[in-house]
Amino acid sequence: MTNISTTQARLHLHREQFPALANKTYFNYGGQGPMPKVTMDTISQSIAHIQHIGPFGSEAGSWLTTQIQTVRKAIASELNVTSDTIAFTDNVTVGCNIALWGISWQAGDHLLLSDCEHPGVIAATQEISRRFGVEVSICPLKATLNEGNPVAIIAQNLRPHTRLVVLSHVFWNTGQVLPLDKIVEVCRNNNSFLLVDAAQSVGALPLNLTELGVDFYAFTGHKWLCGPEGVGGLYVRPEVLESLHPTFIGLYGITIDSQSQPVDWKPDARRYEVSTPAYPLYFGLREAIATHQQWGTPQERYAQIRRHSEYLWRSLAALPNVECLRTAPPECGIVSFQLTNHQPLKLVQFLDSQGILTRTIADPSCIRATVHYLTLESEIDQLVAAVSRYSS
Repeated sequence: MTNISTTQARLHLHREQFPALANKTYFNYGGQGPMPKVTMDTISQSIAHIQHIGPFGSEAGSWLTTQIQTVRKAIASELNVTSDTIAFTDNVTVGCNIALWGISWQAGDHLLLSDCEHPGVIAATQEISRRFGVEVSICPLKATLNEGNPVAIIAQNLRPHTRLVVLSHVFWNTGQVLPLDKIVEVCRNNNSFLLVDAAQSVGALPLNLTELGVDFYAFTGHKWLCGPEGVGGLYVRPEVLESLHPTFIGLYGITIDSQSQPVDWKPDARRYEVSTPAYPLYFGLREAIATHQQWGTPQERYAQIRRHSEYLWRSLAALPNVECLRTAPPECGIVSFQLTNHQPLKLVQFLDSQGILTRTIADPSCIRATVHYLTLESEIDQLVAAVSRYSS
């Protein structure tokens, strides 16, 4: 048996742990990943166990504390950071809001974001501008997908009073991967904080945030990590911890004295947490991470994603009436393309009727297919054949 066929056989076996992949051809990992069965089982079993021992008692408290520490370690291992730099959140948007609202904004400050950010983040920056007199400007990076230097453009748009730069590591619409190491250097030289929307990078790219040096990195567990919705986190670089004030405040983020009175913030990123997290969901995320690690390292998973995305990109680019947004193989699992003779929504609806799940993107108007290391080449062939039938 060749190495390729061995890998495919192993992948088929591994995919059996993901029930949602059994009855559909799935290309929406960038929207929400399918959960492995162990994640779903862990969630339900954890709920049952908590109820069995008593949801509020010393035994439950001790068990939950031990379990949640294992979740922090699992997340930290994926990001190559220490567990004390991770604050639990509900999703990317909450993580971004913690960073956005935790800065001591002054009238006349400047906030810079790219023209490929998510509407939820854009809306938050608009409200900061309204409340505090902060000037928000847009950095034109969409046009650098195939040519141009995004780092140079960011540098050109920085100002002496730029307090914060907000960027996605991987653009959710075009799939462009930004060179964060170089952007970190530019921002650091300008004394600007850097907040990264990591919705499309955690679980997809191999990451070492300690080496990267990014200030704030907001991520979710329900996309490429294939965990449950409602769990995510915010990485805060230790050197900037004291510069980011808590906005959401509760028992879990503070230290208290013998009279249960608040004394100070927790000494690490836990200061940004509030109270009563959905523990079973986080335990489910831990198991999803462990399932991916059974397949391979982040580097091995990323290499598989790159192989699959290039295969899809080349197959689509060979079709008449199809134009991929990228003119070179993608650097991540996002493959966005357009039809020259049909509207994107109609194609997505047609694909959905065939059991092939993709999605539309409004700006730029296109169809987005996301491939994972879990994707099969035969599934890619099905998608391409369906697009060919529809567009011809």
